[in-house]
Amino acid sequence: MHDEFLCHVTAYGVCDGRRIGVPLGTYRAPTLALALWWLRDRACWIADRLDPEPGGPHFPTGALVPVADTVTDVPGVLRAWCADPDRQGQVADELAGGRLVRIATSDDTTEYELLAESVDALRMQRAAPPLLVPVA
Repeated sequence: MHDEFLCHVTAYGVCDGRRIGVPLGTYRAPTLALALWWLRDRACWIADRLDPEPGGPHFPTGALVPVADTVTDVPGVLRAWCADPDRQGQVADELAGGRLVRIATSDDTTEYELLAESVDALRMQRAAPPLLVPVA
């Protein structure tokens, strides 16, 4: 059983022709349940910042505009992932099996990535002898 999980959230965009990653958070979860909670929390956090309540008092009229229909609805994708118990179960199964989980979605300018992996699996990979294959 994998007991600890390392979770990351990163946004990637292009700046000066190069792909740049901006860390949005990291959490070392002591349990699988807390890893899943943190990933859901961060996904909702991103969705709420990308798609705030348009009629809210904090935004002047015209400050928020809808994106084109051809652009992925990143907040909608993230909220749907958070609300889907089957997909949450798949993530839990993958993490419990020691596998890296990557949840990613992007719009026309930015890719949002949530990653989680077992700390125990990372330790086992480092401890295993490297596989050496002759090339000649």
